[in-house]
Amino acid sequence: MEELLKLFLSFIKVGTLSFGGAYSLIPVIENEVVKNHAWLNQEEFIKVLSMVETIPGAISIKFATYTGYKVAGIPGAIAANLGNMTPPVILILFFYYFYAYIEKFEYIKNTLAGIKYAVLGMILAVVYQYFLKNYSDWFGIVLFIAGFLLTVLFKMNPVYIVLIAGFASFIVYKIKSA
Repeated sequence: MEELLKLFLSFIKVGTLSFGGAYSLIPVIENEVVKNHAWLNQEEFIKVLSMVETIPGAISIKFATYTGYKVAGIPGAIAANLGNMTPPVILILFFYYFYAYIEKFEYIKNTLAGIKYAVLGMILAVVYQYFLKNYSDWFGIVLFIAGFLLTVLFKMNPVYIVLIAGFASFIVYKIKSA
């Protein structure tokens, strides 16, 4: 029961600090599951991060499910996900109710705009750390650059980029293993 409460409270932190979407959450999740509670070690965290990127859905939900299940089985997965989803649900209901009133205040608009810049910095830091830990071979670097260019220059749909990368990886690694 104590572990369920710890999972719930840890993922409440994740859900509360989930400004900016998926990649801004990675340092928060890492802090909770690796540094604060040692539910995962650094190597396992990186492996899980690679895994959750290949499965559709929100990164925080997949991490909550994985970590919760590892720590306490299905009840752990449920507790972690409830913690993860509680703050955003409460906040979106609050903003829905008060949005027309809140949007009139310039300082609130400026505060939210400032948060966006901090989140962008966090996302870039995660990209940098992830790149250093995962892309040591030439083909990984080529895929990284291709994905970046296809997104930025050609505005390609991410689904096509993932499919192209998966197909290219299959072919290249099939040739390497032959």
